[in-house]
Amino acid sequence: MDSELKLSVSSSPHIRSAEDTRSIMLDVIIALMPALAVAIYMFGLRALTLTCVSVAACVFFEWGYRKLMKKTSSIGDLSAVVTGILLAYCTPVSSPYWMIIIGAAFAIIIVKQLYGGIGKNFVNPALAARAFLFSWPVLMSTWVAPLAYNSIFDLSTADVVTAATPLASLHTGAIPQDITLLQAFMGQIGGSMGEISALALILGGLYLVVRKVISLRIPVGFIGSVAIITFIFPKGGNDNLSWMLWNLCSGGIMLGAFFMATDYSTSPVTKKGQWIFGVGCGLLTVFIRYFGSYPEGVSYAILIMNVCVWLIDKYTMPKRFGLTKEKIKEDKAKAKAEKKAKDGAAS
Repeated sequence: MDSELKLSVSSSPHIRSAEDTRSIMLDVIIALMPALAVAIYMFGLRALTLTCVSVAACVFFEWGYRKLMKKTSSIGDLSAVVTGILLAYCTPVSSPYWMIIIGAAFAIIIVKQLYGGIGKNFVNPALAARAFLFSWPVLMSTWVAPLAYNSIFDLSTADVVTAATPLASLHTGAIPQDITLLQAFMGQIGGSMGEISALALILGGLYLVVRKVISLRIPVGFIGSVAIITFIFPKGGNDNLSWMLWNLCSGGIMLGAFFMATDYSTSPVTKKGQWIFGVGCGLLTVFIRYFGSYPEGVSYAILIMNVCVWLIDKYTMPKRFGLTKEKIKEDKAKAKAEKKAKDGAAS
């Protein structure tokens, strides 16, 4: 036998796959590009520069933290890039650069790295940073009207035309009168730069489904529950169907359902749990929109459900084959007896 031949033995599971974190994150980045293209067209080149600053800041803070803590670099997995894009998407295009940099530091250092890095954070970093950035409520609620720039390449933010978002009207129980539902669906509305086009986000979401990066369970549960509740209980005496469609096309529902709620680290691992998670996000979104002082509820709904994931997984985890209640009780009693005997021997 050739002495150079060696047998490599590794523990199970023995799975071979071309998929890794980097390839998954690359697919997410590709899926987010249609929304960025719409944002650049509607708000000018500043939408691109704001996104680039956010991405650069997230990558820098991840690299810097891990360098300082003498840990291996993780910027190659592209997760920080995805966080940077999502953070930019859920802020107004008029946000100052210093604010987006502070948000990036909070997302990466506080929410992600202090808990151990990718896969160990229990809430979505971009959404947690968005909630933190409401420390500057005026800046976070100043919406630029679409096509208000003199040119799509205009980098300035001074003297731009501001506009109310459709959610501001819906919050009062009124359907917007100055724009059509088609314009809202396409993205010709005010709002956070990456949330405005439902069409672009749906296309990106379907790309992720086709690539098997995500399943449809959470998005369908999320969007479906919002659709059902708003259809059954319209506000202001509005037409059921119109009210439902306006709610679905306004705010961050599509971005949240396809790109935020489906985050692997902060969503359930079981199929039943994913349905519960998606429906819970949808219900909370509608409750916050209907009864809260803030017109949008997507971010807070997902964050609340994030902290419930451990509980959802606990009660939806399938039992081992052949496991019965009697067997569980027997195993617990046996483990308790062994622990008691071990403690007695130690004393």
